[in-house]
Formats: sequence, structure tokens, C-alpha cells
Amino acid sequence: MKSNVRKDILNAFRNAKGEYISGEKLAKEIGCSRTAVWKHIEELKKEGFQVKAVRKKGYLLVEHSNKLSANEIYLGLETEEIGRTVHFYESVSSTQKLAKEFALNGAKHGTLVVSDEQTEGRGRLVRQWYSPKGTGLWMSIIVRPEIPIQKTPQLTLLTAVAVIQAIEATTGLHPTIKWPNDILINGRKVCGILTEMQAEENRVQSVIIGIGVNVNQNKADFPEELQTIATSLKIEADKTVSRTKLLQNICYQLEQLLNEYLHTGFKPIKQLWESYANSIGKQITARTAKGSYTGFAIGINDEGVLLLKQASGEVMEIYSADIDLP
Repeated sequence: MKSNVRKDILNAFRNAKGEYISGEKLAKEIGCSRTAVWKHIEELKKEGFQVKAVRKKGYLLVEHSNKLSANEIYLGLETEEIGRTVHFYESVSSTQKLAKEFALNGAKHGTLVVSDEQTEGRGRLVRQWYSPKGTGLWMSIIVRPEIPIQKTPQLTLLTAVAVIQAIEATTGLHPTIKWPNDILINGRKVCGILTEMQAEENRVQSVIIGIGVNVNQNKADFPEELQTIATSLKIEADKTVSRTKLLQNICYQLEQLLNEYLHTGFKPIKQLWESYANSIGKQITARTAKGSYTGFAIGINDEGVLLLKQASGEVMEIYSADIDLP
């Protein structure tokens, strides 16, 4: 209940568009007493929101909090569904684990699980993902698209495009994609994506999209073994980046692309993905479970499978591999 009242207060501030709003009007819109409004505003202040109170004028939201929180995320969110239900934590073992539990218990489409820290973050192939407190975005989103099971790998590629567009909108940086799901800036990894499906009787129940973004780490914050292969948005942009704004942009871009995908299919997503890919038209080595193969990456097919043209002229389909560029 308290959370809903604060959301209503934040909505009122958003609708006020930088103008004062009286305590009486807030109380009437929300359906509570002016004393209750005051108490909730005091709680928002503790979260870091700067709210100015002037007698006979009311309340004015002066500045947002720099702290990542469910209320801060909600305040600037421009989506219809994705991110509208938020589960925020100071620290968890893994947002992906929690999101899978929420999905199994009926969490609705668009539910977001985000934490300030992960102690057991992981990426593809059960690799550890370094996710310290207060520096990055560690999040998982539950989506429930009505698509065939074999189409779900396309959502990994769609998410990569959404994350790149969000980074561009937030920072002005121009990342690239290393197939299938690594986001790079100047050749160093800034983001990883992990998608996991829950299915029943040949029907997709949910897809859990895990996203980890290095946002405000300094070089010295990374373990020594990662300093040559990992980077952060702060390092590349040479400024501190709002994690909240980036998260809101990711939710918005993901929702826009997912709606387009469900209405028009994978083709426009495929074209966008290829435009961001750093390997298309280049010679690469694909290291698979069955061996390593070298050739030219000529694109992806309509299922999102990487197409590798070998010296013999044969085009090989790569479903899962680590990619090495020259």
C-alpha cells in the first residue's frame, strides 16, 4: 500500500511538470490525508529525492535521487508494461534466479528484477559475471511473448539492439555487438546478455532476459584479469552515467522493439542487429563444442543463427560459439 501511495505522489509530481502542487491537491488525488502525504514525502527524501516545501504553494520536486531505487526507476519510466512492476534489492545472489522464481509464480509480462549488487552473477556457459555494489546495472526482465519455442533465441539479438540504442540515447557512445550477446566499446566488453526460457507442452511460458551493464566502474575497480578486456560507460564517456536513466531507456527500447517484433517479425530486428555487429564481413574464428572454424561472417539467418562462409565456399551455420576476431 505504501509503495502505491508513493507511486501516486511521483505520478503527481511528473504531471505537475516542474510546478508546485499543494498538499491538499495531492491528498485529494491520492485519497489520503495531508499528514499521510507529508509522511510519504519525508520517506522519499530519505531515498534521496529533493522535495521543496513552501507554505501556501505546496511541494516541488527539485531534483531526482542519484540512488537506484524502485521509486526513482518508476518516476521517469515511459513504458506501458516493461518495468512497471519493479522488485528492487540492495543485494541478491542473482537477479536471474529471482526472476525465474517470480515467473514460475505468475509474475506478469514486463516484471523487472534489479539489484544494486549481485554476489553470484553469471553469464553464458555458467561463467561468472562481476557485479559489484553501486556501479552497474544488474537486472532481469520477465517477458511472455506468444512465439514458437524455436524463435526464442531471436530475443537475445533483439535485446542486444535495445541495449545499444539505450546506451546511445543515454551517453552518446556507439557500442558494437559481438555475436551473439556481448556489447563492446572500443573492443572491450561493457555488457552481457543472458536469456533463459521457461516452457511447457511446446509453449513458451516466459523468457527471462538478464542484462548486466558496467556503468560507473573505474579501471581499478575491475579485477586485474578483467582490466584489459572489460570497460565501463564511465571510462568510455569520461563522465558518470545515470544508472536510472539508462535502465529506463533499456526498458523503453526493449518494449518498442518487442512490440515491433511481435507485429512485423524478425526481419527489421535482423537488419538493425547486423548494422551494429562488429564481425559482419570480417574473417573470424568460431570456437564451438565440435571444433574451431574460420571463415567470413556474412550475417545471420532469419532464426538468428550466424552464417560463416568458409574458404571452400560452403556456408556453415553457427548456433553456439565463442567468436575470435583477427
